[in-house]
Amino acid sequence: MKKTFLALALLLLNIAFVAEAQLPSVSLKTIDGKTIDTATLSNDGKPFIIDFFATWCKPCIRELKAIQEVYDDWQDETGVKLIAVSIDEAQNINKVKPLVDSNSWDYEVLLDPNSDFKRALGIQMIPYTLIVDGKGNIVYKHNGYTDGAEQELIDIVRGLLDK
Repeated sequence: MKKTFLALALLLLNIAFVAEAQLPSVSLKTIDGKTIDTATLSNDGKPFIIDFFATWCKPCIRELKAIQEVYDDWQDETGVKLIAVSIDEAQNINKVKPLVDSNSWDYEVLLDPNSDFKRALGIQMIPYTLIVDGKGNIVYKHNGYTDGAEQELIDIVRGLLDK
């Protein structure tokens, strides 16, 4: 009886973990004004990175600039893509596109002015980075940025491709 209960409890925990590991469904706009459901974000079966930032967040900008320096190589090697999600509020949303353009960021950029997506994922502080595997499971979460931390991101992506 105890083994059956334990097995059932583990099964329920596993189901709850998998359910939490998926991206929540939130409607956001792209930088060009197109509406997108975050639950449908994908990269044709390959891993992708979601990076939450704001125009006023210096570590966020440093992280996205550092990734941009190696992004073409990452894409050539692994096919990974990065989706940058701005949490700038509505009154500052007009600063996002000029920032993206001035840095020549090739990222897909989404706007989360009410922090709905951020809140749905339980994110408290930015920069905040997620890696999603090719099946749509969140496999990595990280808060903050230190110089060189982008190497860990590509190492994880490489590991996902080796599976």
